[in-house]
Amino acid sequence: MGLAIKAGRRARVWSSPNPAVGCAIVKDDEVLATGFTHPTGQAHAEVHALSQVADAMGSTVYVTLEPCAHTGRTPPCTQALIDAGVSRVVIACIDPDERVAGKGVDQLRSAGIDVALGVCSTEAAEDLAGFFLRLKRGYGRVTVKMAMSADGRTAMASGESQWITGEKARADVQAWRACSDVILTGSGTVKADDCSLTLRPCDNRLDSDDWTRAMICPTPRAVIDTSASTSASANVVSAGTPTTLFSKAGVTLDTSMPSEVNHVVVPTEGAGLDVREVLMALGEQGANEILVEAGPTLVGALEQASLIDQWLLYMAPTLLGADARPVNYAVFNSLGQANRYSITAHDLIGDDLRIIMRQVVRD
Repeated sequence: MGLAIKAGRRARVWSSPNPAVGCAIVKDDEVLATGFTHPTGQAHAEVHALSQVADAMGSTVYVTLEPCAHTGRTPPCTQALIDAGVSRVVIACIDPDERVAGKGVDQLRSAGIDVALGVCSTEAAEDLAGFFLRLKRGYGRVTVKMAMSADGRTAMASGESQWITGEKARADVQAWRACSDVILTGSGTVKADDCSLTLRPCDNRLDSDDWTRAMICPTPRAVIDTSASTSASANVVSAGTPTTLFSKAGVTLDTSMPSEVNHVVVPTEGAGLDVREVLMALGEQGANEILVEAGPTLVGALEQASLIDQWLLYMAPTLLGADARPVNYAVFNSLGQANRYSITAHDLIGDDLRIIMRQVVRD
């Protein structure tokens, strides 16, 4: 199962909206093949692994998520396993999708295949967390990436922020971008930085094969732009990578926007857009992992509404001072109102400290 989990991680750069599933086929104590989910309409992990095996009869198949039992853009994986004559299927997690949700297990057992459940389920579920969240609540895992100083500041008062962190930290961010299903920002960040939010293959935890797959399906971008003020000349809407612009009703985009730009109207809340509705819209687009790279206004709105599942913080060994810009503009009147997070990982990336925090769910 460890090999299947490792294989599944190779799918993260292109599997959306499908989950990044991994599979391993073993026979007579020999690993025959591993496989992983391909882009929509192409092979799922089990079919990818079976395609590499001449004879899977009598083998054991390890898969991180219950094989699909329905016909969608591809035939059901359960039937592929049955037709291949496998004798046993070991599954880490049951698929919560109502089209599957135990039906895959039932079909396999009805065909006389031995099925074992729950092997390495915690580790597999971590890699599938965004998919599980999207099915449960309508939008995927929300991760806010922020580069900040040791005194919790993200830019000078003038807006100067390039570069707070070092080259290795910035390369690490590229891996997170590639493994996300959308990169979300705000119109203020677009105007201030003219950011591209595109992928840049570089030396990080992804290897050359990962980057080849990532560049085949580059991560889409999304901009919360209440008044549709983004210019068609902005880097964030540059041709080649799809971009969604979210705005309020009654406004129109720059008429010279590239064809890759999708305009979505969402309800307002106060002076801006309803950020929960934006996340729901991204969920409808199939985004399991939502990476937020934005300024303190949008991040503050997400924090105020308790919509951040995970923080990806890069802390640089520098101090920017009291008048520099904060991480977010959320306002809480007491400690009891503030969101609580647990630190799940901390590592040195070059000279910078990377901290991953996850929201503590209140009772």
